[in-house]
Amino acid sequence: MKLLQCSKKGSEMIRRLTPDGPYELSEDEGTMTKNSFFDFAGMAFESTMLAIESQQVIAMRLTKFAFGGPDVQREAELMVSEKLDSMAEASRMLMMSALGGKSDGATKVVKHYRKKVSANVKSLSS
Repeated sequence: MKLLQCSKKGSEMIRRLTPDGPYELSEDEGTMTKNSFFDFAGMAFESTMLAIESQQVIAMRLTKFAFGGPDVQREAELMVSEKLDSMAEASRMLMMSALGGKSDGATKVVKHYRKKVSANVKSLSS
C-alpha cells in the first residue's frame, strides 16, 4: 500500500488507497473520509474502459455476423438474452443500493457490465 503525504490547513493528512477506494486519514482526528474526487476519477476510468471494451465486442460480433456460419443465429440469440439478463441485474443492483441508502449503485453496475463484456471478449476470441 503506497502512502502519499500532503498538508491540509496545517494538519498532517495521509492519503491511502484501500480495497474500498481512496480515503484521507486525519492524524489529528483519527478519522477516515472518502475522497469524492477519487470516486469521480475511478468512475470515469471504469466508464471509459467499459466503452473501449464494448467497442471491441461490437467489432468482434459484427465480424462474426458478416462471415456467417452455423452458429451466427445462436450468437445473436445469446447476445439478446445476455443483454436482458444484464439489464435486470443492473436494475436490481441500483434498487438495492438505493434502498440501502448507498450511492455506489452506478459504480457496481459499471463493474458488472465490465465483467460481462470481458467474458464476451474471451468467448468471441476462442
